[in-house]
Amino acid sequence: MLKLSWNATTDHVKALAQCRFLDAPRPGLLPSRRRAVVSCYPASKAPSLAVVSDGLAWVEPGSGSLADRLRLGSLTEDGLSYKERFIVRCYEVGINKTATVETIANLLQEVGCNHAQSVGFSTDGFATTTTMRKMNLIWVTARMHIEIYKYPAWSDVVEIETWCQGEGRIGTRRDWILKDYANGQVIGRATSKWVMMNQETRRLQKVDDDVRDEYLIFCPRESRLAFPEENNGSLKKIAKLEDTAQYSRLGLIPRRADLDMNQHVNNVTYIGWVLESMPQEIIDSYELQTITLDYRRECQRNDVVDSLSSHEPDENLEAILQLNGTNGSAASPATEDYRQFLHLLRLSGDGLEINRGRTQWRKKPMSFPSA
Repeated sequence: MLKLSWNATTDHVKALAQCRFLDAPRPGLLPSRRRAVVSCYPASKAPSLAVVSDGLAWVEPGSGSLADRLRLGSLTEDGLSYKERFIVRCYEVGINKTATVETIANLLQEVGCNHAQSVGFSTDGFATTTTMRKMNLIWVTARMHIEIYKYPAWSDVVEIETWCQGEGRIGTRRDWILKDYANGQVIGRATSKWVMMNQETRRLQKVDDDVRDEYLIFCPRESRLAFPEENNGSLKKIAKLEDTAQYSRLGLIPRRADLDMNQHVNNVTYIGWVLESMPQEIIDSYELQTITLDYRRECQRNDVVDSLSSHEPDENLEAILQLNGTNGSAASPATEDYRQFLHLLRLSGDGLEINRGRTQWRKKPMSFPSA
């Protein structure tokens, strides 16, 4: 059984509190019996220390919650971004033993909330500032764009860095970089736009100067983008899918587990609903590379949802194929390795749009049977 105690040698604790995994086992090696010093505290809070040695742990009391002290995350040295490490659990992977896109989206949400808490924003999951709480305002997602270059597998360790910054006068932007912690390889990127909404009236509201002043001090001084490329996919407009969709899944009903702390359907649930109307042959032979969702309307517990999907030709790919002397047909080898779809989630009763989306899929890598 793990026992908790604390070291009364205050000066020694303070000297070690700035450490990160001192004398920790290297990747690929079994843990040793040697002492490891682990510090997992937000830099904006009082230092805390956890020392693990021979099955015992010492934790300095009175320095944030137990979760703050044990969480594998902290603000970076400049205090303008936040990094956290996660182990992919067995219940977070799919049939290929790799993390699902819902797992990725949940981790992005988790690290964003932990970042907000580490700088002193609300601990209720809404990341609101003092002024926002006084005005009964919360943040809501307006757009989410995720690109996954390599899916982490069961037991892989993923490090996610996140930061936020102003986005005009109507909201804010949060970006993420995902890395394989074992080798530092970038395995994904994501960006999102958030707007303020009155929690009672459910109406959007502009970000006033008082709120901006509260969160901009924790943002990079200069624009920093997870997708700095010109005309990148995160900026591409999504056309509305009409009733003549090729594929559909009708009558989706929110489960109790789909509701968030605000009693509305969690943002990640929409991703699962979008994928419900994808044709099985795509799910079997392709893996999701990119997903973009524009959120238009809240979904509540008694709503019934229709999911619609249709193949969308990629204009850029078609132009490349024409330049290469092909006719751009769907049967050409180049397009067989890549598919793109438009999506629409709507209320079943009146057809009101909940969100629209775009997904891009790449051919699954070939697997060879072991000898």
